[in-house]
Amino acid sequence: MGAGKTSAARAAAAALGARAVDSDQVVEERVGSSVEAYFASHGERAFRDAEEEAVADLLEHAPGPVLSLGGGSITSERVRGLLERHTVVLLDVDEETAWRRAGGRRPLARDRDRFAALLAERAPLYESLADAVLLDSAADVVRRAVPALSALGDAPAGTRLIWATAASGEYPVYVGDGLIGSGFRALEGAGHLVTDTAVGRLYAERIPAASSVAIEPGETTKNLPAAGFVLERLAEAGLDHDGHVIALGGGVVGDLAGFCAAVYQRGVRVVQVPTTLVAQVDSAYGGKTGVDLPQGKNYIGAYHQPAAVLVDPTVLATLPAEELAAGWAEVVKTALIAGGSLWKRVRGRHAEPDRDLVLACARTKLAVVAADERDSRRRQTLNLGHTVGHAIETVTGYRRYRHGEAVGLGLLAALTLSTQPALREEVADLLGAHGLPTRLDPQVDPDEVVAATERDKKRRGGRVGFALVEAPGHVRTGCPVAHDDLRAAVAQLR
Repeated sequence: MGAGKTSAARAAAAALGARAVDSDQVVEERVGSSVEAYFASHGERAFRDAEEEAVADLLEHAPGPVLSLGGGSITSERVRGLLERHTVVLLDVDEETAWRRAGGRRPLARDRDRFAALLAERAPLYESLADAVLLDSAADVVRRAVPALSALGDAPAGTRLIWATAASGEYPVYVGDGLIGSGFRALEGAGHLVTDTAVGRLYAERIPAASSVAIEPGETTKNLPAAGFVLERLAEAGLDHDGHVIALGGGVVGDLAGFCAAVYQRGVRVVQVPTTLVAQVDSAYGGKTGVDLPQGKNYIGAYHQPAAVLVDPTVLATLPAEELAAGWAEVVKTALIAGGSLWKRVRGRHAEPDRDLVLACARTKLAVVAADERDSRRRQTLNLGHTVGHAIETVTGYRRYRHGEAVGLGLLAALTLSTQPALREEVADLLGAHGLPTRLDPQVDPDEVVAATERDKKRRGGRVGFALVEAPGHVRTGCPVAHDDLRAAVAQLR
């Protein structure tokens, strides 16, 4: 209720030059009264029976390309079975927004607590049925998403879509096993591949491209000389604005190739194809691109949203164990920010890096970016663990720790500063269980880490604000931290 299904369906149908059909309207025509009146006179059970018959008929003999279904129709097992023949689009709406739209105006929206409980009860069903998720149901957004929704039919079976939105652009995120090598193309035009030598040996031949350039793997290559090398190769290959860059690799390749796309001829499109867990759950989304300087991580960069993201979780099977482990730090970070079902899943230690986990993490980040693309408010939550983590990377010359390993240590420091000893212990156990370090190399000087933290690129007015945790799902941003407290938190890591 209140997700905007009827208006979104009309917008999608208009984009297809067709008519949308609304199941509530069909039910009302069949029973001869409004939904509200039928609820009042016959009760919910009778309404559900009538709804099931109407929706089943619509799904078995679809009268048009777009149907909008009542929010409770999916409680029918028969309806859920019939939905398997169709592309199911979930309009993602939070409880507060849904209540503001529907509260007091629907039979099951009279009481706020019952309304919240109903949404919580149905949410797992919605999630399990959705082939695509739209984070914004505005009519113009829906119209622009229709080509990507239509393209799902060309992707490998089981592929899911998230339509990402940000202030500077929108794009499809496809997540599916076997996407790499399937021949699925997210964009028309010539693609120019940027990868690293390790990933390139495994997967470059599976990506159709007009040209290819490979850099050496590792954070030490994410610098201006490497960016210059890639830019020159793109120019030699004749990349123009009809073409695009394809970033095939982990966070280093994604950041560097995205930066090159942002500045090449003042901006060309980029398709992110992440191949590490860190990139698949975090860095491939949101449009942050850049390279490092000796003085600090990501000191040179630009916001440049991708034109599409293609995520194939099966490639994680070829990751070295240390690289896969490094990705779990970003998974734990995201779960701490999201709370709820994602935190419950991750803290249980039985989570697998599969399509559903990648989707859950991606949705969390994309929802944050949709609300705040440029780090002015909510997006600062994504810095959890990164302020100290980036400082550790900087003082160790980007050689001692992988990005995820440093972020894991940064998370522990942030939880110390949050005065959450029990949660810190639990997170330390989680990180350790996945093979991540929970102690800082004794040769690393805490004073150097603190000094590097104070040079963080996100400082404002000479001060660095920290993301701190009140509880899973509740992260505060812009928190001031005293120098001595920060040094003590870093020292505790040793």
